Amino acid sequence: MRSYTVRALERDDFAALMRLEDEIFANDGEAVLGAYYVRLCCEFFRSTCFVVLDAGQPVGYVLSFVQEREAYCTTLAVLPRYQRSRVLHLLLGALVKALAPRVDSCWFTVKHDNAAARALQRGLGAQEVEVRRDFYGGGDDRIVSRIDRSALLLLRKRYARLGLADAGTERLGSAA
Repeated sequence: MRSYTVRALERDDFAALMRLEDEIFANDGEAVLGAYYVRLCCEFFRSTCFVVLDAGQPVGYVLSFVQEREAYCTTLAVLPRYQRSRVLHLLLGALVKALAPRVDSCWFTVKHDNAAARALQRGLGAQEVEVRRDFYGGGDDRIVSRIDRSALLLLRKRYARLGLADAGTERLGSAA
Protein backbone atom coordinates (compact mmCIF):
# COMPACT_ATOMS: atom_id res chain seq x y z
CA MET A 1 0.00 0.00 0.00
CA ARG A 2 1.32 3.41 -0.93
CA SER A 3 2.11 6.01 1.69
CA TYR A 4 0.83 9.42 0.62
CA THR A 5 1.44 12.79 2.21
CA VAL A 6 -1.16 15.55 2.10
CA ARG A 7 -0.21 19.08 3.04
CA ALA A 8 -1.05 22.71 2.45
CA LEU A 9 0.57 24.31 -0.56
CA GLU A 10 3.95 25.94 -0.20
CA ARG A 11 5.48 28.72 -2.27
CA ASP A 12 7.84 26.27 -3.96
CA ASP A 13 4.92 24.16 -5.27
CA PHE A 14 4.21 26.59 -8.10
CA ALA A 15 6.28 24.89 -10.84
CA ALA A 16 5.04 21.41 -9.90
CA LEU A 17 1.39 22.55 -9.99
CA MET A 18 1.86 24.10 -13.40
CA ARG A 19 3.32 20.78 -14.62
CA LEU A 20 0.32 18.93 -13.18
CA GLU A 21 -2.02 21.41 -14.92
CA ASP A 22 -0.36 20.54 -18.22
CA GLU A 23 -0.37 16.79 -17.60
CA ILE A 24 -3.95 16.60 -16.33
CA PHE A 25 -5.73 19.25 -18.40
CA ALA A 26 -3.64 20.40 -21.37
CA ASN A 27 -2.99 16.84 -22.53
CA ASP A 28 -6.78 16.39 -22.78
CA GLY A 29 -7.17 19.59 -24.78
CA GLU A 30 -8.53 21.59 -21.84
CA ALA A 31 -7.43 25.07 -20.87
CA VAL A 32 -5.06 25.30 -17.93
CA LEU A 33 -5.18 27.68 -15.00
CA GLY A 34 -3.33 30.92 -15.43
CA ALA A 35 0.08 31.13 -13.82
CA TYR A 36 -1.01 34.22 -11.88
CA TYR A 37 -3.85 32.35 -10.18
CA VAL A 38 -1.69 29.34 -9.33
CA ARG A 39 0.96 31.69 -7.91
CA LEU A 40 -1.70 33.43 -5.77
CA CYS A 41 -2.77 30.04 -4.40
CA CYS A 42 0.84 29.15 -3.55
CA GLU A 43 1.42 32.54 -1.90
CA PHE A 44 -1.83 33.73 -0.33
CA PHE A 45 -4.48 30.97 -0.24
CA ARG A 46 -2.28 28.22 1.16
CA SER A 47 -4.52 27.52 4.15
CA THR A 48 -7.27 26.22 1.81
CA CYS A 49 -5.17 24.72 -0.99
CA PHE A 50 -3.65 21.25 -0.69
CA VAL A 51 -1.38 18.87 -2.54
CA VAL A 52 -0.91 15.10 -2.21
CA LEU A 53 2.57 13.70 -2.65
CA ASP A 54 3.62 10.17 -3.52
CA ALA A 55 7.28 9.61 -2.69
CA GLY A 56 7.72 13.38 -2.63
CA GLN A 57 6.14 13.96 -6.06
CA PRO A 58 2.83 15.87 -6.42
CA VAL A 59 0.05 13.65 -7.79
CA GLY A 60 -3.07 15.70 -7.04
CA TYR A 61 -4.18 19.06 -5.70
CA VAL A 62 -7.18 21.13 -4.71
CA LEU A 63 -7.31 24.90 -4.99
CA SER A 64 -9.83 27.01 -3.14
CA PHE A 65 -10.11 30.38 -1.50
CA VAL A 66 -12.35 31.89 1.12
CA GLN A 67 -14.07 35.24 0.95
CA GLU A 68 -15.90 36.15 4.15
CA ARG A 69 -17.88 32.94 4.94
CA GLU A 70 -18.00 31.57 1.39
CA ALA A 71 -15.47 29.13 -0.08
CA TYR A 72 -14.84 28.78 -3.80
CA CYS A 73 -13.28 25.51 -4.86
CA THR A 74 -11.79 26.23 -8.26
CA THR A 75 -9.85 23.07 -9.04
CA LEU A 76 -9.68 19.49 -7.86
CA ALA A 77 -7.25 17.51 -9.98
CA VAL A 78 -5.60 14.10 -9.70
CA LEU A 79 -3.22 12.49 -12.17
CA PRO A 80 -5.08 9.81 -14.14
CA ARG A 81 -2.97 6.94 -12.79
CA TYR A 82 -3.94 7.98 -9.22
CA GLN A 83 -7.64 8.57 -9.78
CA ARG A 84 -8.72 5.26 -8.27
CA SER A 85 -6.52 5.66 -5.20
CA ARG A 86 -6.89 7.42 -1.83
CA VAL A 87 -5.58 10.69 -3.29
CA LEU A 88 -9.03 12.16 -3.95
CA HIS A 89 -10.19 11.37 -0.41
CA LEU A 90 -7.03 12.80 1.13
CA LEU A 91 -7.58 16.05 -0.76
CA LEU A 92 -11.25 16.23 0.17
CA GLY A 93 -10.52 15.42 3.81
CA ALA A 94 -7.95 18.22 4.02
CA LEU A 95 -10.28 20.66 2.27
CA VAL A 96 -13.28 19.83 4.47
CA LYS A 97 -11.16 20.05 7.62
CA ALA A 98 -9.94 23.52 6.58
CA LEU A 99 -13.30 24.86 5.41
CA ALA A 100 -15.88 23.49 7.88
CA PRO A 101 -14.90 25.78 10.77
CA ARG A 102 -14.68 28.87 8.54
CA VAL A 103 -17.48 28.91 5.98
CA ASP A 104 -21.23 28.62 5.52
CA SER A 105 -20.98 27.18 2.02
CA CYS A 106 -18.60 26.01 -0.68
CA TRP A 107 -19.18 26.77 -4.36
CA PHE A 108 -18.04 24.81 -7.44
CA THR A 109 -18.38 25.18 -11.19
CA VAL A 110 -18.38 22.30 -13.65
CA LYS A 111 -18.99 21.67 -17.33
CA HIS A 112 -22.34 20.05 -18.12
CA ASP A 113 -20.67 17.04 -19.77
CA ASN A 114 -18.30 16.32 -16.86
CA ALA A 115 -20.42 13.51 -15.40
CA ALA A 116 -17.70 12.30 -13.02
CA ALA A 117 -17.23 15.72 -11.38
CA ARG A 118 -20.98 16.29 -11.16
CA ALA A 119 -21.46 12.91 -9.51
CA LEU A 120 -18.64 13.63 -7.07
CA GLN A 121 -20.16 17.00 -6.18
CA ARG A 122 -23.58 15.41 -5.62
CA GLY A 123 -21.94 12.78 -3.42
CA LEU A 124 -20.45 15.57 -1.35
CA GLY A 125 -23.91 17.07 -0.86
CA ALA A 126 -23.72 19.81 -3.48
CA GLN A 127 -26.88 21.13 -5.11
CA GLU A 128 -26.75 22.50 -8.65
CA VAL A 129 -28.16 26.01 -8.40
CA GLU A 130 -27.72 27.65 -11.81
CA VAL A 131 -25.99 27.65 -15.17
CA ARG A 132 -23.67 30.56 -15.94
CA ARG A 133 -23.25 31.28 -19.62
CA ASP A 134 -19.82 32.13 -21.03
CA PHE A 135 -18.22 31.67 -17.59
CA TYR A 136 -14.61 31.48 -18.81
CA GLY A 137 -15.34 32.95 -22.23
CA GLY A 138 -17.67 32.56 -25.18
CA GLY A 139 -19.45 29.21 -25.24
CA ASP A 140 -18.02 28.01 -21.93
CA ASP A 141 -21.16 27.42 -19.90
CA ARG A 142 -20.73 26.15 -16.34
CA ILE A 143 -23.07 24.66 -13.79
CA VAL A 144 -22.69 26.34 -10.42
CA SER A 145 -23.24 24.09 -7.41
CA ARG A 146 -23.16 24.72 -3.69
CA ILE A 147 -22.50 22.68 -0.58
CA ASP A 148 -24.24 24.30 2.38
CA ARG A 149 -23.03 24.34 5.97
CA SER A 150 -25.04 21.31 7.09
CA ALA A 151 -23.60 19.21 4.25
CA LEU A 152 -20.07 20.47 5.07
CA LEU A 153 -20.47 19.38 8.68
CA LEU A 154 -21.76 15.96 7.60
CA LEU A 155 -18.76 15.63 5.27
CA ARG A 156 -16.45 16.54 8.10
CA LYS A 157 -17.94 13.76 10.27
CA ARG A 158 -17.64 11.28 7.39
CA TYR A 159 -13.99 12.16 6.78
CA ALA A 160 -13.29 12.07 10.54
CA ARG A 161 -14.59 8.47 10.65
CA LEU A 162 -12.14 7.68 7.84
CA GLY A 163 -9.32 9.38 9.76
CA LEU A 164 -8.97 12.12 7.16
CA ALA A 165 -10.30 15.08 9.20
CA ASP A 166 -11.10 15.84 12.81
CA ALA A 167 -14.74 15.73 13.88
CA GLY A 168 -14.93 19.37 15.05
CA THR A 169 -17.36 20.77 17.55
CA GLU A 170 -19.36 23.27 15.49
CA ARG A 171 -23.11 23.02 15.68
CA LEU A 172 -25.36 23.45 12.74
CA GLY A 173 -26.14 27.10 12.22
CA SER A 174 -23.40 28.39 14.52
CA ALA A 175 -20.63 30.56 13.20
CA ALA A 176 -17.16 29.25 13.92
